[in-house]
Amino acid sequence: MSVSLNNVTLSYARHPAVHHIFGSFETGSLTAVTGPNGAGKTTLLKAIAGVLRPDEGNIHIAGQRSAYLPQAADMQRDFPMPVLSMVCTGYWHKTGGTGAITPAMRQQASLALAGVGLAGFEDRQLSSLSAGQFQRALFARLIVQDAPLILLDEPFAAIDADSTAQLIDILLRWHKEKRTVICVLHDLDQISRYFPECLLLARECIAWGNTDKALSPENLLKARFFHAGWESSPFVCERAV
Repeated sequence: MSVSLNNVTLSYARHPAVHHIFGSFETGSLTAVTGPNGAGKTTLLKAIAGVLRPDEGNIHIAGQRSAYLPQAADMQRDFPMPVLSMVCTGYWHKTGGTGAITPAMRQQASLALAGVGLAGFEDRQLSSLSAGQFQRALFARLIVQDAPLILLDEPFAAIDADSTAQLIDILLRWHKEKRTVICVLHDLDQISRYFPECLLLARECIAWGNTDKALSPENLLKARFFHAGWESSPFVCERAV
């Protein structure tokens, strides 16, 4: 198992955002996490990335280094930094933040930029990039991170169809390389077309497994009903028996 969730509950002021999740993302799997707005998708991904700690239960990652891409809205684009320098921050696992970036690393980072359609953008400032270009640059950083576990939160939001198609090709390549990819998405057509596995979330696990089965009309209706009936000020989450 690459990532296993054992009775994972995540909350804010003890009010549950995600609660009592059991299951696993198998090594080499390509899984979409979807559900209604406010269903806890981003919260769960942050917990897997180690940004949040579970209130209950545990998340076990089988010795794998991860690369995490938050939502674009959480990323600072006006920081005065050339594109190549930002991509090279993906070498943190090698440099520890203080080691030198070698010429070989810079060449590899340039190749990563070319691989996402940004050849020649090395010296451009981040602030000059469009939303799609910025997202491509972030994928280039993921490429140099070379992690076996990749976590993506709405990676195709607010970018054009050409950028989306190119980035999906990268995801599919990672899947062929047997990396474990977990991706938060809203687009059910994209999920059905490209993602073999799906976790349908509505603060609880509604379904998890084969995408066609997880996204059955019955499960989607259950997710919408569960979310619509969720109170804004629920009781504190009780421990699972």
